[in-house]
Amino acid sequence: MIIPIASLEADTLHSIAESFVLREGTDYGEIEASFEEKVAQVVAQLHSGEVVLVFSELHETVDIRHRDAVTSGDESGEID
Repeated sequence: MIIPIASLEADTLHSIAESFVLREGTDYGEIEASFEEKVAQVVAQLHSGEVVLVFSELHETVDIRHRDAVTSGDESGEID
């Protein structure tokens, strides 16, 4: 189930993005970005709609996935 980000407080959204960055160890290219820059990039992707928050009822977890992966039914969508 996709969670609309407008339904969350800004602090909650920020905390979810922080957790995602810590958990994923996402590669941001040749230039190393600070933790806060990475979090800001994830939040920006959420606001742009490129990625979405997905709640798994089965696992009772929240994850961030590419919108295309979620709409195509692929549960393994990740942020590049």
